[in-house]
Amino acid sequence: MIREVKREDIPACVDLIRNSFMTVAEEFGFTKENAPGFTAFAVSEDRLYRQMDIEHRPMFAAEEDGVLCGYYSLLIQENEECELNNLAVLPQYRHRGTGKQLLEHSYAFAKSAGCHVMNIGIVEENTVLRKWYEQNGAVHIGTKKFDFFPFTCGYLKWEL
Repeated sequence: MIREVKREDIPACVDLIRNSFMTVAEEFGFTKENAPGFTAFAVSEDRLYRQMDIEHRPMFAAEEDGVLCGYYSLLIQENEECELNNLAVLPQYRHRGTGKQLLEHSYAFAKSAGCHVMNIGIVEENTVLRKWYEQNGAVHIGTKKFDFFPFTCGYLKWEL
């Protein structure tokens, strides 16, 4: 079941996002020291509360047997575009279709919010994730290397 995130869900969402992105950090050797801005280390309750209360980002969670096991949020932009943020599934809930359900939910919600394009940034070196997004309709549009990350940022988009 996918539902809107409630204020009281924020601490559980932070844990979910950290635990989910930590598997990527471990796989690619990211640490708090060499990649402090990477999601596994940078997400916090304050950040999500700000996104909820000030930025009014739509936030959704997948719930299974009372456990929040998946999450995403959208940054709705003024140009009829949006950005998919922090799509995450707890490791023990992966490979059950939860990520695909969240992604499809994000498409439908973005369309209903008037968006025509959805953008996402990923770790470009994570070829498995890039392939998954491409298999689900995303088009790779470029890369950018930032000095503050030990990886290359890859960018994809969907025409909604």
